[in-house]
Amino acid sequence: MKNTIGNEITITLFGESHGPAIGCVLDGLPSGFTIDMEHLSRSMDQRKAVGSISTGRHEADAVKFLSGVKNGVTEGTPAAILIENTNTRSSDYDALADLPRPGHADYSAQMRYSGYQDKAGGGHFSGRLTAPLVAAGDICRQMLDSKGITIGTHIQNLHGIEDDAFAETGLKEQLDALNSRQFAVLNEETGKRMIAGIEDARNHEDSVGGILETVILGLEPGIGEPEFDSIESRISQAMFSIPAVKGIAFGEGYGFAGMYGSEANDSFLMQDGKVVTRTNHNGGINGGISNGMPIVFTTVIKPTPSIARKQDTVNMKTLENAEIAIKGRHDPAIIHRARAVVDAMSAFVIADMLQSAHGRDWWKK
Repeated sequence: MKNTIGNEITITLFGESHGPAIGCVLDGLPSGFTIDMEHLSRSMDQRKAVGSISTGRHEADAVKFLSGVKNGVTEGTPAAILIENTNTRSSDYDALADLPRPGHADYSAQMRYSGYQDKAGGGHFSGRLTAPLVAAGDICRQMLDSKGITIGTHIQNLHGIEDDAFAETGLKEQLDALNSRQFAVLNEETGKRMIAGIEDARNHEDSVGGILETVILGLEPGIGEPEFDSIESRISQAMFSIPAVKGIAFGEGYGFAGMYGSEANDSFLMQDGKVVTRTNHNGGINGGISNGMPIVFTTVIKPTPSIARKQDTVNMKTLENAEIAIKGRHDPAIIHRARAVVDAMSAFVIADMLQSAHGRDWWKK
């Protein structure tokens, strides 16, 4: 099992959903960077379960630094981040020990780890493990903020309900507004419809998914590599570390399939002494390298697999067909919570790539 990601800056993830704690080690940070703890807390809050559209498992998600950070300032040594699990109910999973849940990693984990994996709440495969990713990613995000790079994500589509599109002008203001909202939509009336859709799914013992759209604004041109370390490659790897992500596309994505080259190409022009593109169909990336335009990509978030409806499964002990109805505390949708994780992992990737390009001391300039 490989639980480390990154080159110059790395995250090593540890813990299980119902263990005493979860956390990560964030290594490669510059020394002397002051962490805004209120900003960190707000990012953790955006991932938290809230109200009837989320699970009833409410965790404090208080971030503790065991090393690498003193008085809120990075030391330049590995930062060990710990988040205690304080609201577990492992007994909810006793009856499911031999019944792999459809859509979950139970069966594949059984095959990979021969039954030695922690099964309660999905163990190491649980979305609970995204909490330390948000903590680590928010530190990287604050580093990017100091360099004028802004990241924001909205729910572009929830089970067919479409949010407004990002504007061509005033994008920074839109991202700032998004980042202040608990439910990340550009049109708050549409957000109310989405929330009603999530509640309707819960009432029908079901769940829903959707599409998130992310923008990274202010990244300089020339960052990335043309092959295996392209921006698309690095972001994609990070996004697929989020359990619910099942697809990703950059710029027009699958829309390119219906376009002519004359429509898909982004023509260049000079604007205020800078090279820009007239359109941004390619999402700010050419040849795997940033071109200075906003990085734009979408991620598909699948419906939460834990639902109360009866589903078919097998009994791994008796090797017979069986039925399962998942009880306990589960999310009817996780897309609104996943937004914080997508932002965090995006920030981590870009911070890592910038440090590879400029070195650790660049952050101090």
